[in-house]
Amino acid sequence: MSSTEALEVTVTAPIASFRNPLYQGIQVGLPCPPPSTVGGMLAATVGDWESVPSNTRFAMTFSAEGSGIDLETYHPAAAKAASRNATIKDRHFLTHITLTTWLLQDLDMWEQAIRTPVWPLRLGRSQDLATARARRVHLTPGGTGTQGHALIPHATRPDPSVRNNGEQMQLPTAITLDRARTAWGTYRYAHTASPAQISADYTTPDGQALVLLPPTHPHTALATA
Repeated sequence: MSSTEALEVTVTAPIASFRNPLYQGIQVGLPCPPPSTVGGMLAATVGDWESVPSNTRFAMTFSAEGSGIDLETYHPAAAKAASRNATIKDRHFLTHITLTTWLLQDLDMWEQAIRTPVWPLRLGRSQDLATARARRVHLTPGGTGTQGHALIPHATRPDPSVRNNGEQMQLPTAITLDRARTAWGTYRYAHTASPAQISADYTTPDGQALVLLPPTHPHTALATA
């Protein structure tokens, strides 16, 4: 069977936090980074979004070994000065995280960017530094594979024989550069790793299903607004 060359990028960090933007005034954490966050991290490695091909897509998996809640100083953005007073809020965080993305296009460009990123690698908040390594791999097109820790579009047909098909979430896919418009998408993610077998765009040698997510380029948000 024919195979497709891809770039597998593995990102690790001791701690990361992803705020759910659907909640205003409180800090509610997500169990995985939204596609827009991962796209922004990739854009930082090449310098800016203008250096990212607008049709760039990737598949991703994410896992965390632990989670917790601490306290963080929160500075509200408000027009009235009295409403901008700093306050203390709970912050949900994840520990010892691993994000793996697979890129199918512009492999030379991305491989060079991961090895020598233009900006320091961050995932989530600006203070949460991460490290990354990249390697060339060969994927099998099509077929079925294990859902595992993959973030997948909700429309991906679930395995009816498995109860753990993941949590449904509304996540930002792409955000315009001025942050005025957001393209949202409905996704599924199982933080405990789903054993479900799903239809895949590609599969890894160990049977992980890879489903390409929609483009995360800001032009996408502008076009769908």
